[in-house]
Amino acid sequence: MKGFYTIALLLLSNVFMTFAWYGHLQFKKISWLQQVGLVGVILISWGLALFEYVFQVPANKIGFEENGGPFSMFELKIIQEVVSLVVFTLVTVFIFRTDKLAWNHAVGFLFMVLAVYFIFKKW
Repeated sequence: MKGFYTIALLLLSNVFMTFAWYGHLQFKKISWLQQVGLVGVILISWGLALFEYVFQVPANKIGFEENGGPFSMFELKIIQEVVSLVVFTLVTVFIFRTDKLAWNHAVGFLFMVLAVYFIFKKW
């Protein structure tokens, strides 16, 4: 169950992270945000990043094997990277609508699956 909670919290964390890091690139599409300057963008991003950490820190704490969770630190990191790229891809394609998926993305995702395999494989 701790593994499920860890991944669910990382999913939530990465939604906030994606909007904190890349959401401001969409401000030109929202009339009342078009005039926000760099300092405003930074403050808005920091506000979103706070929620990223509200979910990310407990995810790692719950999931870490030395705290009774199922994952090593390497495993937590690779899970975080895969979740991050999946969430980023979904947000970019379906919410921001700035890019389309292409064959090279599929190849990159295949390599990520291989990375997960090699990180989780007990040799």
